[in-house]
Amino acid sequence: MKTWALAIFCSFGFAAFAAEEASAPAVAPQLHEAVNALDATQVQKAIDILRTNFLSADDLDDDARQRALLEGLAIRLAPGVSIVPAASESKPKDILPFLAEIIDNRAGYIRPGALDADSLGQTDVALKNFTDKQMPATILDLRAVPAGSEFDVAADFARRFTPKGKILFTIQKPNAKQERILTSDMDPAFKGILIVLTDSDTLGAAEVLAATLRQNAGAMIIGAETAGAAVEFSDFPLGSDQLLRVAVSRVSVPEAGSLFPDGVKPDISISLTSDVQARLFELSREHGVSEYIFDKERPRMNEAALVANTNPEIAAIEESGDEEAVPPRDTVLQRAMDIVTAITFYKKAK
Repeated sequence: MKTWALAIFCSFGFAAFAAEEASAPAVAPQLHEAVNALDATQVQKAIDILRTNFLSADDLDDDARQRALLEGLAIRLAPGVSIVPAASESKPKDILPFLAEIIDNRAGYIRPGALDADSLGQTDVALKNFTDKQMPATILDLRAVPAGSEFDVAADFARRFTPKGKILFTIQKPNAKQERILTSDMDPAFKGILIVLTDSDTLGAAEVLAATLRQNAGAMIIGAETAGAAVEFSDFPLGSDQLLRVAVSRVSVPEAGSLFPDGVKPDISISLTSDVQARLFELSREHGVSEYIFDKERPRMNEAALVANTNPEIAAIEESGDEEAVPPRDTVLQRAMDIVTAITFYKKAK
């Protein structure tokens, strides 16, 4: 059993290993299963019955059938197929700035913001700082990484944690004779405990990074199941204002296989609501993340306060100015720090 696994078992019990089931798809699962159970002859028979007997013939003319075909394909092949506005009409997502800090002298924290050359360089600086200060753990937060297929940069990030010579992942195109293999060709910059945070919006290069770090660097993934869009897309114009976005290649990680369309399931499943997470990320721009992890103990009435004829509970409320102004807590990052504490304690006890 891995060290981190044993630590979790001792700290949280066996139930902590179980990931939550994926949410139900938009299409009723019973219908999806029923259609899949039909053979080709039965599918054609069902279509013929509909064409002859359905009460509204207009809903089954050639145009309606073609539209239903496209809609059905997009639903069945999602997230590999979608119809999106042309690039000129789409609004770019606000990218959070790179953030690195040391949390409670127990772990280094890195939130890349984006997987690009700038954040990679800043990651190198942060990892050197963590190593110099003998941090036992690094938490890599991928929850704010925007969508993208920067797989080469994802490989560069992975090399900072992965032993030299490991196969990181492969990029496969259905019409290509050879797959592209990316490997680790350097010694890792950090060799301690590694925890990766994900959410349901972690997709593309970010989920590839999460998967290869678990496979090749022993990372634990905490958060929500990723989107399952570890693919490269090509856009095909459908006119002046619409594009058909199609997955043309996919990424596979050794032993784990293809990440499309099922994504990466976390080792510990926990998530924040989108509004709470957005607020935390916005607050952390100025204050960092440490302030939003640990619960602060509220002042309590005690003997000294009674003698002094004071009430520390009322004083604390007056000082804050708002009895209801309780800052949000990043429970995902809280759980990561709990795991760091458990593993570190286990290693010292051993």
